[in-house]
Amino acid sequence: MKVWVVGGAGYIGSHVCKALVRAGHEPVVFDNLSTGSKNNLRPGVAFQKGDILDPEALQRAAAEHKFDGVVHLAALKAAGESMLDPVSYSRNNITGSLNLLEAVLAAEIPAFVFSSTAAVYGAPAYLPLDEAHPTTPENYYGHTKLAIEQFLAWYGTLKGLRHVSLRYFNAAGYDPEGDVSGLEKNPANLLPIVMETAMGWRGSMQVFGDDYETPDGSGVRDYIHVSDLADAHVAALEHLHKGGGNLTVNLGTGQGVSVLEMIGRAREITGREIPATIAPRRPGDPAVVIASSAQAERVLGWKARHSDLDTLLKTTWEVYRTSGGS
Repeated sequence: MKVWVVGGAGYIGSHVCKALVRAGHEPVVFDNLSTGSKNNLRPGVAFQKGDILDPEALQRAAAEHKFDGVVHLAALKAAGESMLDPVSYSRNNITGSLNLLEAVLAAEIPAFVFSSTAAVYGAPAYLPLDEAHPTTPENYYGHTKLAIEQFLAWYGTLKGLRHVSLRYFNAAGYDPEGDVSGLEKNPANLLPIVMETAMGWRGSMQVFGDDYETPDGSGVRDYIHVSDLADAHVAALEHLHKGGGNLTVNLGTGQGVSVLEMIGRAREITGREIPATIAPRRPGDPAVVIASSAQAERVLGWKARHSDLDTLLKTTWEVYRTSGGS
């Protein structure tokens, strides 16, 4: 398959491109490089520079190749920021996605795989979270992703667009083979912040709450290795290519890691102090978020293989350690 990877120069997109190449497919990357990097592009992968807010650029890029599918990864993704700047999140995530859908339909691209998020669920009513859980997002980022899922459902009904929405839990880690090493720009997730603190780029980090009803009082999350996420995109495209039906599936491990557990093990692996202070809980942060990915395993034949804590930490530390300042 020739696959249009929109946002393919970013952290997750670059791992998706590697997984596609390894599976014998041909990715073509479309990216504005606002958060992605050309250093993440694999040798021989075609690159189109453009922005999903430019409908004409999307239309031209979609028509350059006969694509068998598209992976949509281009979005703003910081939950906290989305609450402060909903206009930018509306413009980039919603308007940009509608522009992309228009280009996809015009070019008659038959399969659409969407990078969604567990943030669509909001506070857990029960655990582990499965796809039947109510969707009541508590941040605007989650709202934008849910809106796009709903657009896809309507486009599937009205236009016959075949699609899979992949609800990521906490993406982390780096390519175990070291082929992807571009650092995220302005990361907001826990593991990059831990590593920036280990490198001395931050004087210390904060732990938001140590009084949750969890074994050590800190929040527990389900961390999924980015290479496992990438494999799921390939599985989703192949599912659609073989005539499989439209899907919405979780991608997680079913296991939780606490903030303090992550920091403690990171200290052991890096040999660094990683100063951390306790701060008040953030509004809307639940104590525990853990996924059920049974549907992805049953329908896509997918299962996490790289998402144990040590692999998450060691692959990430290797990229940070070799980036300078060791």
